[in-house]
Amino acid sequence: MGETAARGREARQPAEVLAAAGARESRGRGRWMALGLVVVVAAGAVSAWRAGVIPPTASSGAGQGAPAPATAAVTRQDLAATTPLTATLGYAGSYRVTGRDGGTLTWLPPAGRVIRQGHALYRTGNGSPVVLLYGSVPDWRPLGEGVTGQDVSQLNHDLVALRDADRADISALGWDYFSWETAAGVARLQSALGVSAPSGSLPLGSVVYEPEAIRVSQVTGILGGRASGPVLAATSDRHVVTVPLDASQQSQVKAGDQVTVTLPDGTTTPGAVSSVGTVATMSGPGGDTTTTIPVQVALTDPRAAGTLDQAPVTVNITTATARDVLAVPVGALLAQATSRYVVEVVGSGNTRRWVPVKPGIFDDASGLVQVSGALAPGQRVVVPAS
Repeated sequence: MGETAARGREARQPAEVLAAAGARESRGRGRWMALGLVVVVAAGAVSAWRAGVIPPTASSGAGQGAPAPATAAVTRQDLAATTPLTATLGYAGSYRVTGRDGGTLTWLPPAGRVIRQGHALYRTGNGSPVVLLYGSVPDWRPLGEGVTGQDVSQLNHDLVALRDADRADISALGWDYFSWETAAGVARLQSALGVSAPSGSLPLGSVVYEPEAIRVSQVTGILGGRASGPVLAATSDRHVVTVPLDASQQSQVKAGDQVTVTLPDGTTTPGAVSSVGTVATMSGPGGDTTTTIPVQVALTDPRAAGTLDQAPVTVNITTATARDVLAVPVGALLAQATSRYVVEVVGSGNTRRWVPVKPGIFDDASGLVQVSGALAPGQRVVVPAS
C-alpha cells in the first residue's frame, strides 16, 4: 500500500464517524451532519452517505442468505480528498491611465478592449495617439536624441521587441542612450500609429508605460473633454481566481497546489495556486468576524473563463492524497461499537461476513473511502441499493 500524503484535512476519525452513526440510529436513516470546515461532502455518491447510506449493522454479516441488495468491487487506486471553497473569478491587476498632455480627447477605446504594447490607448486633437509601451518607469519627461537614463533603456527594449529598432545597433550605441537608431525606431512606431509627420521624438504625455497588456474596465474620460486627468481604468488581460481562505487553513495550501475550478455554468477547469497571501483581513460584524488571507489561482487554460469578470466560482483544493490504496464506496462503510468499522463482504453462494477496516481519506469526487484491512481488490462488498 502506498503512503498517504496528508497535507490539510485529516482523515475522518473513528470517534467522529461513530458519533454521527449514533445520532443516525436514534433517527433511523437521518442525515449526517458535516463535521467542521474540512469535512465537506460533494454531490453524487457522497451525498447518499450524508443521507444515511452508512446504516447501523442490521444484517448478520455471516452465513448464507438472500442476495445482497447491491454490491461493489474493492479497488486499488489513488484517492484525493478535496475541500470546496467559494471564490471569485476576475482579472488580475489594477491600472489607471492619466492624461498628461492636456489635449482634447477625440477617441477612446470601449470597455473590455485589450490593448497591447505599440497600440494607442486614446487619441487627442487631430488623432494624435497616446501609445502603450511596457515598463516600470513612468513617462516623466520628453525624450529625444542625446537623452540617457533608465526610461530610455526601457523605450529601446520596447522598440526592439516591436521590431521598430535593430537590436545590434541599439546595443552598440547603448541601451540607455537615445541614439539616431532610437529616433528612427520611434518614427517607425509613430508612422504605424497613423502619425502623418513622424518626429522621431516623444513629447511628455505621448506614452503610457504599464508592465503588461491592459484590459479597459472603465472609460472615465469624455470625448471632447480634456486629456488631463483620469482617462481609463484597466486591469491586466489575465484571469485570476481569488479565494478568501480562512486564516486557520493557511498551512494547508501552498503555491503550486493543483486545483479544479467549477465555473458558473457547472463546467470544471484545472488550475494551480499561484500565490498565498500573508496579510490577513478581518471582515463581518461583531461576533461573526472572520479572518481570511487571499489565495490566487491561475487557470491552466485561460480561455476556459471566456470574458467572465467578478463571477462566483468554486475552487476544489486537494488537501490530502493516498496512492495505490484499497478503496470501497462510502456507503459500504458500517459503524460498529467501540469506534470500529466493518464492511460486509459477499462470498460464493451469497455468504456474507464482516471484515474490520480502518478508514482513511474520503474522496468526495469519486464517492470512495480509503480502507485498510483483510481485503483484496476484486472482492464484493455490500452497498445500499440505489
